[in-house]
Amino acid sequence: MFLALCGAEPAAFWLDAGTDASRGWSVIGMGRPEPDPEKVRATRLVTGADADGIPFRGGWVGWLDYEDGAARAGAPVAAPPAEPGWIAVHRAVAFDHEQRTAWALAPEAELDAWQEEVAVALAAAPPSAPEPPASPTPALARHDVAEYADLVERCREAIRRGDAYQLCLTTRFTVRGQTEPLEVYRRLRRATPAHHSGFVRIGDRSLLSASPEQFLEIRGGIVRTSPIKGTRPRGATADEDARLAAELRASEKERAENVMIVDLMRNDLSHIGEPGSVRVERLWEVESYPAVHQLVSTVSARLRADVTFGELCDAAFPAGSMTGAPKLSAMTILHELERAPRGVYSGCFGHVGLDGRVDLAMVIRSVVVQDGTAFVGAGGGITWLSDPHAEAAEVATKARAPLAALGADLPAAWAALDR
Repeated sequence: MFLALCGAEPAAFWLDAGTDASRGWSVIGMGRPEPDPEKVRATRLVTGADADGIPFRGGWVGWLDYEDGAARAGAPVAAPPAEPGWIAVHRAVAFDHEQRTAWALAPEAELDAWQEEVAVALAAAPPSAPEPPASPTPALARHDVAEYADLVERCREAIRRGDAYQLCLTTRFTVRGQTEPLEVYRRLRRATPAHHSGFVRIGDRSLLSASPEQFLEIRGGIVRTSPIKGTRPRGATADEDARLAAELRASEKERAENVMIVDLMRNDLSHIGEPGSVRVERLWEVESYPAVHQLVSTVSARLRADVTFGELCDAAFPAGSMTGAPKLSAMTILHELERAPRGVYSGCFGHVGLDGRVDLAMVIRSVVVQDGTAFVGAGGGITWLSDPHAEAAEVATKARAPLAALGADLPAAWAALDR
């Protein structure tokens, strides 16, 4: 459907519930770049019951860079924040995977014509599988393994001094050369399907994400966030896989890392939630994906009246799972250590509806393509109990699948960790 209806559009999106999804919603569509991001920030969030089950009925789809949120929070940034990338949506199709139904969404005067286009696309034969990438090329690493391990130790020293409890230390891998972003995304979603995946193209900049982390959702007057902190690779056998999941569930370090961010998100949501309404809905639940096991929790609050999307972002963005705690101190320390911009990685993407409904995912397990260059960010949460070698190995595990979709290999020293 996306290839048929939106594949050639310069401003288009595919919010993807995953391959062969049996629940949830996917939304594809097109529009024009939004010239005034403040219109998105001014959107008032829904505080009552939703009108119906369709999660998006018009508004904006796009992303926020990490530096945008960090600068607004008062943290130093390594580069001036880029303008937020939003598409003012003109036409869309929403897919209910559980009911196996599709909804055509367009301005009233264009709805009949758009519905016909959608019906033709639904009846068409499916496209062939994406072509495999060419022979692998090595990615370029922002930090080598030894440098990253040294930065882990410097994070631990900051924690020992009492300047932070936890720090999300990141790095970046770069792949140069022309690539077709949509084909890369099709390979990525087949290899690592996730419930908050997505492809967003705005001009010459494309985001390709297999994100398993829902950052913020506004539904029925409730705001929810589901931070992921704690990772293990999948095992080669069923027994090894079960052992790794159990190890993650029982890990003192991973549980501490997770609960610190849960506490931070409780504080963030308290700024826009009704007093007494903040609660932890689940804690330390293992979710399994094709490449990794993750430790996930969910925090929620009932929204106060008249909260805007901008106020929500000011309270909660950047996400604590990508900064650490305390948030401002963590962002300041990470700026000194990383000394380079994160860009869209560590930011968020998704939709902001004119009706005040919101669904945003974290930009992790992702590729950003711009001007013939692709970027893959990866990182992990550092606590006092962190082992530098294990933290570097976690980075390699997270970066491997997005790089493979690009047809790129981890640099040799990083690849040696991911075994």
